[in-house]
Amino acid sequence: MRGDGAVLSLDRDIVRRAVKTSGLNVVFGSDAVAGAHGRNAEEFIDRVRDAGVDPMSAMVSANSLAAEAIRMGDRIGSIAPGYDADIIALDGDPLKDITAVRRVTFVMKGGVVYKNVARGAIPIYAGIQP
Repeated sequence: MRGDGAVLSLDRDIVRRAVKTSGLNVVFGSDAVAGAHGRNAEEFIDRVRDAGVDPMSAMVSANSLAAEAIRMGDRIGSIAPGYDADIIALDGDPLKDITAVRRVTFVMKGGVVYKNVARGAIPIYAGIQP
């Protein structure tokens, strides 16, 4: 979703209709290969709050559906034995308050926990072995 008001309204309408289309999987992701990163949480919040997507559907869209869309659903996108997984812990329940995705307390990647030591700022992680 883009910042332009008219376009944003159109984007919301498209997403609202798409998520109600039977058999259509709406995948959250990016085709960007370069540029500014760090807006994913805000775009995710917009998808839920402004476009009417329920929180669980948005999380599935960003994980297992996205993995299936790129034909990697047998290796990523779910937490299961043998799968590669990056896991985040949030301060809050995103099913009740989607803005909890802004409050990452730690990331686990490759079995290493990276704790967010700069809450409220640009995340800075300190590697901690589990």
